[in-house]
Amino acid sequence: MEHIPVWLQAGFWGLVAGAALLVGAAVGYRFKVPARLVAAVMAFGSGVLISALSFELMDEAFRTGGFPATALGFLGGAAVYTLANWWLAHGGARHRKRSGCQPSEAEHGGSGIAIAVGALLDGIPESIVIGLSMLGGGKVSMVAVTAIFLSNVPEGLSSAAGMKKAGRSPRYIFGIWGGIALASGLAALAGFTLFEGVSKAMVAATTATAAGAILAMLADTMIPEAFEEAHDFAGLITVAGFLAAFALSKMGG
Repeated sequence: MEHIPVWLQAGFWGLVAGAALLVGAAVGYRFKVPARLVAAVMAFGSGVLISALSFELMDEAFRTGGFPATALGFLGGAAVYTLANWWLAHGGARHRKRSGCQPSEAEHGGSGIAIAVGALLDGIPESIVIGLSMLGGGKVSMVAVTAIFLSNVPEGLSSAAGMKKAGRSPRYIFGIWGGIALASGLAALAGFTLFEGVSKAMVAATTATAAGAILAMLADTMIPEAFEEAHDFAGLITVAGFLAAFALSKMGG
């Protein structure tokens, strides 16, 4: 991809990671996947993301911007995500990643929009990270792309299954995930183009902001869903995911 503009590469990798949502949604809508298997994959994806944000995002942010910018961005990202998630939860999007207890529109008016916005909220910080990882060298962090892809598959799968049970139409389900996959590509493109030439401290703070939002998302949505079904094995599976991403980062991924 040497002759392809870097900004276009950023958008491409964001779209690749976001496309995993559509893959998961298609599987979740078409097949009845055991809830424990979905939870296991979600736990693994959570571990992968935690490892990536620890060794790829936070470490890089600290090296380039120092501790104050990194800490401020990290806490700020978590705070903004938490407040937005709290507001959306009261609009009917609390269980948007659950496969069995999402509200229907009849049960909670406006929940369809809340779920769509919530899914978008979950995906944007991850995608921006892909673009930010290409600043400077122009080479994407395959650890970040892999981590986001692996976490997106069970997210789309579980959520689509829950949407189907709640009576959502195929047009609604695939419209949401198709739109978010496209938004993921645009967010990755924006992460590169908007921050190219910006100071290292600003890039570091933004990277840490995304990391804080991702960790808050994991704690609020993915990990509870994984534990709900996987129970005592959730911790071990999460650790396995963490180790897999850690090994990939040390092998130069």
